[in-house]
Amino acid sequence: MWAKYLNAAIPKTLKIGGIRAASSLVPGEPSEPKIVTTEIPGPKSRSLINDLDTVTQSGSVQLFADYEKSLGNYLMDVDGNAFLDVYMQISSIPIGYNHPEMLKVFKDENNLKALVNRPALGSFPGEHWPNKLRDVLLSISPGLPNVMTMMCGSCSNENAYKCLFIAYQKHQRGEKIDFSDIEKESCLINEAPGAPKLSLLSFFGAFHGRTMGTLSTTHSKAIHKIDIPAFDWPIAPFPKYRYPLEENARENQAEDARCLEQVEELIEQYRKKGVPVAGIVIEPIQSEGGDNEASPEFFQKLQRIAKKHGAGFLIDEVQTGAGATGKMWCHEHFNLDSPPDIVTFSKKMLTGGFYHALDQRPQQPYRVYNTWLGDPGKLLLLESFLKVLKQQNLLDQVNRSGAILKSGLLELEKDFPFLLNSVRGRGTFLAVNAASPSLRDQMVAGLKKKGIMSGGCGDHSIRLRPALTFQEHHANIFLDRLRQLLTEIK
Repeated sequence: MWAKYLNAAIPKTLKIGGIRAASSLVPGEPSEPKIVTTEIPGPKSRSLINDLDTVTQSGSVQLFADYEKSLGNYLMDVDGNAFLDVYMQISSIPIGYNHPEMLKVFKDENNLKALVNRPALGSFPGEHWPNKLRDVLLSISPGLPNVMTMMCGSCSNENAYKCLFIAYQKHQRGEKIDFSDIEKESCLINEAPGAPKLSLLSFFGAFHGRTMGTLSTTHSKAIHKIDIPAFDWPIAPFPKYRYPLEENARENQAEDARCLEQVEELIEQYRKKGVPVAGIVIEPIQSEGGDNEASPEFFQKLQRIAKKHGAGFLIDEVQTGAGATGKMWCHEHFNLDSPPDIVTFSKKMLTGGFYHALDQRPQQPYRVYNTWLGDPGKLLLLESFLKVLKQQNLLDQVNRSGAILKSGLLELEKDFPFLLNSVRGRGTFLAVNAASPSLRDQMVAGLKKKGIMSGGCGDHSIRLRPALTFQEHHANIFLDRLRQLLTEIK
């Protein structure tokens, strides 16, 4: 019934288990979801959850997966259920489970040695490290000349924040490079001038990580922050749009203006209280906070505000990066005046890190440093992923599949207006609101029982984060199962 939304050629079909199914970019993946247990999690998963709880906290575990049998867009669990996964480990698997090209990476003995002999990259990198950074990471840079690798999204942001502060102070010192004795002494006891009173401006609804510094810029859920000390840093409102966007352009433009005005007011307020804003930190789409989006014009003007006040401009692409929005980097949709000062990444990029302008590069060694500074094994996986992305034109695939998903969700919103609203997003990086938080939770659980692994964000949003190998027929399966569920709820 969703074929009318297909604005690209329907893929060739093949016969799998007696069922006619569209051919897959990942050969051998299941043709459709299959649920064999009456409850999710099933009995084996529940037993393993109880076992796990005897050695570590397990309250967040949804089920136990069978990663040997999972393939492509399908996640298998230990009870034999096959889920069409439109969530992909919280947006972190780029081309599906057990992709054959990815499995080849460590069959190469040289690659295996890079994995086994994990080096302290900041001190003892291997011979090929400069070329790997240049050929792999800089080949997809968003217009920035340098890159620093890290392990995860939180530590990527945490260390990028340090670069923002270091660069700000460098400008304050002028040509001076050496630190004074009083700066060296005072920083060791957490006092100025060595430990200056500086701040970063972030936004309500933001999620930038769970480490100590990033938590002060994370404002999406209380459970992330409660009991943890935080910095007194400014928090600006992120635009709250009315949908459909095309019917509320004037109101949403006014919302942009309101939020930008408050950004400027906060920067001035913190300057007067002696805690100047050294950087502005923002997601292109607020993910954990509810898939909140803002216009290209909002981001253009925000960048100009940052430059006007001498603040760095950091775009956090940890969840949005690596193609899910139909471009390699979500902020490429915004036509910014110039590249951001820093762009952080992780998740689908398979390694953490950040791209940065030369001005954001510390002048002294060891200022941004840890033992591993990433992992060359992860870069080898990224290299394989990027090869597949190019060979199979996966950004085009994302846009085709995303068009079907978004059109289908809009149709469901029209047919079930009391259950769904506010369809939004780019590419396959999409979300829709349920009418209430309890209904959202009911829908995520209901989809799981129908063989669809989805996720929630914010208070009442369902978010889609499929792999880049998610095709038109996968979109049709998801939309049909969602329609079934909505019909039952109605």
